[in-house]
Amino acid sequence: MSAGLFQARRNPVLAAFMLLSAAACATTPSTQERMAPPVIVPSGAQEDRSVLAGEWDYEEDAVVTLTLDEEGNGSYPWKGGRFETHSLSDHTWQGRWIQSDNDREGGFIVHLSPDFSNGEGRWWYTRIENNLAPTPKGGTFHLTKKSSATNDTVSNR
Repeated sequence: MSAGLFQARRNPVLAAFMLLSAAACATTPSTQERMAPPVIVPSGAQEDRSVLAGEWDYEEDAVVTLTLDEEGNGSYPWKGGRFETHSLSDHTWQGRWIQSDNDREGGFIVHLSPDFSNGEGRWWYTRIENNLAPTPKGGTFHLTKKSSATNDTVSNR
C-alpha cells in the first residue's frame, strides 16, 4: 500500500481531498466544450494569406461583402463586423469574427477551393454579450471572391 493511501485512511480530510481530486478529473465536458467545434491544427505549411485580400461575397440568407487586407483581416457592414484570420493551411481558413454593434463574437472555418475563388464555411458563437457559453449553434455560409485585376494576378502566381 502506498504511503499516500495509508495516510489518507488515517486522515479523513486528506481522503476527501483525494476523492474530490479524482472526481474533478473524471467529470464530463462542459456545455461550451461539447458545443464548440474542434479547432483544426494545420497539417501543412501556412499558405500565403494574400490570396484572401480583396472583396468576398458572403452568402447566408442574404449577401454581405467582406473586405479583407493582405493578412486576411477586414470588415463587413453588418453590425460593425470584423474578420480576423488566425491560419490558412491546406486550403483551410480559420479565424474569428467580432460584431461590436450587437456585442457578439465567435469563430469560423472555411474550406477553400483549389484556386481560392470560393469556399464553404461554418461559424459559431464564442460569446454573446456577457455569456461566454452561448447555446445558439451558428450556421453555414458560402464565400465567392469578387473578380478584379488584383485577383487575376494572385491566381497566376
